[in-house]
Amino acid sequence: MKRNQTPETKKNTLIISLGDPAGIGTEITLKALGSKYLNKNIQPLLVGCKKNIYQTYIQLINQGIYNISDPKELDIIDIPLEKEIIPGIVDENTGSASFKWLVKATNILLEGKAKALVTAPISKIAWHKAGHEFAGQTELLGKLTNKKTSMLFTAISPNNGWRFNTLLATTHISLNKINNNLTKELIRYKLDELLNFCRQFTKKPLIHVAGLNPHAGEEGKIGIEEQNLIIPTLNEWKIDNPGIKIIGPIPPDSCWISSADAWNRPSNENNAPDGILALYHDQGLIPVKLIAFDEAVNTTLGLPFVRTSPDHGTALDIAGKFKAREASMVAAINNAWLLSR
Repeated sequence: MKRNQTPETKKNTLIISLGDPAGIGTEITLKALGSKYLNKNIQPLLVGCKKNIYQTYIQLINQGIYNISDPKELDIIDIPLEKEIIPGIVDENTGSASFKWLVKATNILLEGKAKALVTAPISKIAWHKAGHEFAGQTELLGKLTNKKTSMLFTAISPNNGWRFNTLLATTHISLNKINNNLTKELIRYKLDELLNFCRQFTKKPLIHVAGLNPHAGEEGKIGIEEQNLIIPTLNEWKIDNPGIKIIGPIPPDSCWISSADAWNRPSNENNAPDGILALYHDQGLIPVKLIAFDEAVNTTLGLPFVRTSPDHGTALDIAGKFKAREASMVAAINNAWLLSR
């Protein structure tokens, strides 16, 4: 709802950058802000095209979808689209818009006028068509803030309240570049980031580390990275972090089994890790999305403010059909609120 700008409301303001206008960002945002599961203390500030927001609202109402937020009751920073868009089709216009919206939202946060950022999905293809050669929003945020960032996915089980965390050692790079990017320094840094995040919820987290190769290398028979790099690095890190239990490298095909079990239990008593370090993008995101697709939240560590995002993309195949589920966006907004307190 709209509010007068006071120091108190600024503390409660979460900025939502609406992502690619040809995708489902505006739809899931309006649905999420109307959800009964959303924390009611949150004061949303949307950055996007006001005309597009109102059009989406009217289309949702015409589809018989009423549990949504009325734009008349929202604060919106209007950065209009330069051209009309076609749902499901990204181009330089949609890429330019989502890029401008994110830059504006970030600048507001850097000015101290809000407490956290939530980003709807963007199209990397559209960004590139618009001349913005960033691998994703995480990388742009790192550039805008001059900070080293990490990509973590967190989710709270609706079955028992257990928190499930997976951090990616490498992110948007091709598989054939992973070996060259995995270094002792990188692994140690990512473990430190994962530990610090998990310590928000437990004093002595249990951390698991996935192996790189099948069977975690089988003692060098199916790859030498575990023997030559990962195991020595973990041993060094253990010495520097006494009292923290870390297990790994674990065969990747079984590394998330205890997490899946913990997620589905009726109680939160389990032997699952508090955090898992995955060594590359799909190694971590396949199990995360299989276990917790609607609840998982992309969380950027290392920024001077909290940033979260749904764990899915623009869903261009259903854009404009008003079938998108808002659950991950609700989780992203609620987690941004919780983590920034």
